Amino acid sequence: MTEMKTSISGAKLAPGSNLKKLSAKASAQQRTSWYLVSPLVMVLGFFLVLPILTIVIVSFWDYNDYNFFPAFVFENYAYLLTSPVTLATYLKTFKFMILVWIFCTTIGFTIAYFLAFHVRTLPMQITLFLICTVPFWTSNIIRMISWIPFLGRNGLANSALINTGVIDQPLDWLLFSDFAVVLAFVHLYCLFMVVPVFNTMMRIDKSLIEAARDAGASNFQILTNVIIPLTKPGIMIGSIFVVTLVMGDFITVRFMSGGQSASVGRVISNEIALLQYPAAAASAVVLLITVLIMIGIMMRFVDIRKEL
Repeated sequence: MTEMKTSISGAKLAPGSNLKKLSAKASAQQRTSWYLVSPLVMVLGFFLVLPILTIVIVSFWDYNDYNFFPAFVFENYAYLLTSPVTLATYLKTFKFMILVWIFCTTIGFTIAYFLAFHVRTLPMQITLFLICTVPFWTSNIIRMISWIPFLGRNGLANSALINTGVIDQPLDWLLFSDFAVVLAFVHLYCLFMVVPVFNTMMRIDKSLIEAARDAGASNFQILTNVIIPLTKPGIMIGSIFVVTLVMGDFITVRFMSGGQSASVGRVISNEIALLQYPAAAASAVVLLITVLIMIGIMMRFVDIRKEL
């Protein structure tokens, strides 16, 4: 009788013990997950979050002609947000960004479309894609400076135009101008548009295109109603790359404009050169917020998580 009671009580306690085991197992799995993600959290915290916090803190410091010191002042932001120079500089940077985005999107989409839908074999697609990456085997500065002897007054472009009788005298606006800045930007960052667009196009089911063609759609209708809508995530990822790179660039504007154009990145570079670190930090914070707002607006139109 006693043995029967013991067995019955043990059976009643079994569900509780199972719950404890499941709870202990779940907590162990949760701890394991935290252990696995903690190295990444520490790396991002040390190399991303900490520098940004430092920049934000320094942006409220004060400075003079030869030193900067801890304080809590708003003069850096007040001068930055009320200065007409800031407005003109941002308008110039937006101008560069919009032009570069238009050209990079057009060229990148065309190249990706040709590789994805007109090159039939995969080895040839890979070969042509690798050829597109050949200029990127060198540094950005070398690729940028290589345009100077080509666009100069005695460069290859002016010499060819004069020899063919197209012009009588060299064109001064080819180099050290906004044209040269935009050209260099497109050359530097066009591949950042080609890669995500090409990756998206390769995922498009070819049967959709065949179905549209069987339904009587023209090539233009297939492009506008099938390919472009399905390629929007790739275009948006490439746009984020191009926009962020152009907005933060300063060396290209400096060399290709000959010091005649300004950008937000160049203003920050000049402030750092003058040891005006709080002012540079404030400019960096405003630039970061501006770029984040632009990215947030772009991400509202397309869900890029489909490509990640």
